[in-house]
Amino acid sequence: MITQRDMILNHLKDFGSITPLKALEEYGCYRLSAVIFELRDIGRREGFTIETHPLTRKNRFGNSVTFAEYVYKEDK
Repeated sequence: MITQRDMILNHLKDFGSITPLKALEEYGCYRLSAVIFELRDIGRREGFTIETHPLTRKNRFGNSVTFAEYVYKEDK
């Protein structure tokens, strides 16, 4: 059985980044930051890092909101 963590790691490897909304829509993951925390630990052993980039966008009410985009980086 493939876990949410595995699906999110595969997504990061395939697409390079993920946001909480994409994780919820695609994988039903409500706590992406917790999954990223686990993946960062794995990455230290397997040779990759995950960076956090803050993004600011307007929500449907026109208010500015800030959220994280997690970006996958292979260690060279």
